[in-house]
Amino acid sequence: MLDSSKGTVIDETSARYDGWRIVVVCFLVATFGWGLGFYGQSVYVAELHRLRGWPASLISSGTTFFYLSGALLVAFVSEAIRSFGPRNCLLAGVFTMAGAAVLIGQVTEPWQLYAANAVLAFGWAGTSLGIITNTLGLWFDKKRGMAISLALNGASFGGIAGVPLLVAAIGHFGFPGAMIAAAAAMVVVMVPIILIFVGRPPVSASAAITAMLDAPSATRIRAQAFRDIGFLSVSIAFALVLFAQVGFIVHLITFLDSVIGRERAAFAVALMTAMAVVGRVLFSFVIDRLNQRLASAISFVSQAVALAVIINWHNDIALISACALFGFSVGNLITLPALIVQREFDPRSFGVLISLITAINQVTYAFGPGVIGLLRDASGSYSLPFYGCIGLQLIAAVLIMVRGQHARTAPD
Repeated sequence: MLDSSKGTVIDETSARYDGWRIVVVCFLVATFGWGLGFYGQSVYVAELHRLRGWPASLISSGTTFFYLSGALLVAFVSEAIRSFGPRNCLLAGVFTMAGAAVLIGQVTEPWQLYAANAVLAFGWAGTSLGIITNTLGLWFDKKRGMAISLALNGASFGGIAGVPLLVAAIGHFGFPGAMIAAAAAMVVVMVPIILIFVGRPPVSASAAITAMLDAPSATRIRAQAFRDIGFLSVSIAFALVLFAQVGFIVHLITFLDSVIGRERAAFAVALMTAMAVVGRVLFSFVIDRLNQRLASAISFVSQAVALAVIINWHNDIALISACALFGFSVGNLITLPALIVQREFDPRSFGVLISLITAINQVTYAFGPGVIGLLRDASGSYSLPFYGCIGLQLIAAVLIMVRGQHARTAPD
């Protein structure tokens, strides 16, 4: 990799390479982004229900509104980075997320919840998967898979540490005070770090060549993508899997509570989250060398097997072990779409395509918890919706192996 601005060869494997500092920055961005945006939603639903007495369906519909609004915005992240640069986009994401957190703590009317979630959606677009993969794509080529995998461990850390800290802060400061404290912590920590470490990305030799060409417009890239079998197989497969995965995870504690009790259920969920980190770290060392479509299919099947065990075996050890197996691939299913896109498609299209896939996935999984809840209520148990999730996982495992006729392949 050659930095044309300095005329020096860049070694992405070197610990001194500036790109690894960007990985740390993105790890912290993901920690706050998922802590306040994704995992924080469960805290907001519980607190607003307790404080305001609003129906859970009303509050959770605000969450769905957040996911759908965020999906529309995420699709345009690559253009924002191209226009304003990664540093300005990250700063905008941090400030908007912090502002939304404060607003959520001040909500007293249902319409205010929707307004706050609309602002939160802008913050989510500037701190979540789309901007992280696009930013790291500017610093990494050969080690992009490892960089994305390591940075996205911040998403898991946001759930492991961020949510308990938020709950503890609510107990100490109250809900409004805790949200102000969380917002202040995000700004105080992230703004200096982004200003100091996120500078101008290097320009590789291949990027320098392609920059001389007329890159296709984002609109044209999206239009071509929806006619490309390879892109459709990736986007649809991961949309199905994340629909099943997010829906299952949201309902997991409710299911396990009635089978093994709340204490063991909480341990099973914690173990699942920890295994997501383990799986992502282990895969990060080999993921750039794997057949990534095959790795995806195996991950889908492993989750289907775990779900089958969870449905049919009500032994404590079997259930907890199945949750660990399910969790092992949870983190990698966020990373793999970006790596498949990098390997198979025009490098000039990477940012637009990964933002588009992220938006499609988010629109789809926004409905996962609600659909599974409806099927559970209609059937009287979780067996039907969980078997439905298994079906989606297996369909996705077949679909992901369908490649486009003109897919670009990386050299071995």
